Amino acid sequence: MKTYSLEELTDKHIGKKGTKKRDEFENELRLDLLGYAIKQARKERNLTQEQLGELVGVKKAQISKIENSTTDARFSTIMKVFEVLGASVKFSIELNDKKLAY
Repeated sequence: MKTYSLEELTDKHIGKKGTKKRDEFENELRLDLLGYAIKQARKERNLTQEQLGELVGVKKAQISKIENSTTDARFSTIMKVFEVLGASVKFSIELNDKKLAY
């Protein structure tokens, strides 16, 4: 039985890197992971979505949408959520095959 790497399966079923479909898939995956991280941090701090929303200055529904990746939240809102949760945020940006960390 032949085994396949995750990369091979993703190439086959989603598309190769650089294709529109693959880029959209990877972007959605990043948003899902971001939402998951926010949800986990909120729960670790024993906050409800409503309480976090009050601290951030948004409604509970907005926090729910961010956690479930169903909205394109403003960057400033995401940063405020992490600030309220006491989380440090690090960025990694890749330009022309060069990786920059901030």
